[in-house]
Amino acid sequence: MNLHQFRFVQEAVRRNLNLTETAKALFTSQPGVSKAIIELEEELGVDIFARHGKRLKHVTEPGQHILASIEIIQREVANLKRIGEQFSTQDSGRLSIAATHTQARYVLPLRVAQLRQRYPKVQVSLHQGTPDQVARMLQEESAEIGIATESLADYPDLVTLPCYEWQHVLVVPENHVLAQEERITLELLAQQPLITYHPSFTGRTRIDQAFAQRRLTPDIVLEAIDSDVISTYVMHGLGVGIVAEMVMTHDPKPGLVYRPLGHLFGSNVTRVAFKRGVYLRNYVCEFAEYLSDRLPRQLVMKAMTGQFDDYEL
Repeated sequence: MNLHQFRFVQEAVRRNLNLTETAKALFTSQPGVSKAIIELEEELGVDIFARHGKRLKHVTEPGQHILASIEIIQREVANLKRIGEQFSTQDSGRLSIAATHTQARYVLPLRVAQLRQRYPKVQVSLHQGTPDQVARMLQEESAEIGIATESLADYPDLVTLPCYEWQHVLVVPENHVLAQEERITLELLAQQPLITYHPSFTGRTRIDQAFAQRRLTPDIVLEAIDSDVISTYVMHGLGVGIVAEMVMTHDPKPGLVYRPLGHLFGSNVTRVAFKRGVYLRNYVCEFAEYLSDRLPRQLVMKAMTGQFDDYEL
């Protein structure tokens, strides 16, 4: 029994029991993966996977329990490595961050610069994705810290903490009729072609709910995951945009103006997340503090040890 066998089992489940994809992900051969799993099953005396011929069909009931134990073992091995790195190379290493585009483009640059100034030997790896992809990267430990607005709190194996609040804004060309309106209403927005986020991104749920509650049907002509894309199409006259306020406050766009929409769609909370049970190195905790003064190290560590999980802004 060895860690390689555990890793093969774990990766096979992640790859939907496709051994060819598992072998590619682990840079080994398919027969090697299959043999390692069979040897582990023989040593344990149970089948981890049900098979049809050579194909894996599903995880057996004992396999589910074995997989849970493997997850714990692999996490503790990773923690041991982090602890070793923490004390052998306290001011160097790699920080992997998973974030949505809006966070990566508008919120993180200053914070990453602060971290690099404090820890010049720490390499930063930035992964962008949907909120669900951010959560998955944390679960798979390809990222140590995740930042997103949607979904993160829905994963019980993640520790999530509120980071900061923000609101949506309306983005229009300077000469647009809505640029002169004193107070934007849902009725006015419903009369315009709208360009905004994909349903799983950046507070889109609140936008849909607000229109639905007023029984209005918005004319959404284009959906995107990238705030810059939305602004560009607004600039080209395809419609008016609804974006996160930091898109305009952090990087004003020439020829475009923005109007607050918090009175229509309320406030959104961006959350920071870590995988439950993972050892956090000093610079990971310090980076969380850079993200928000509401995330002191003591609070993060209490949350990671399960001392509380109901902290809100």
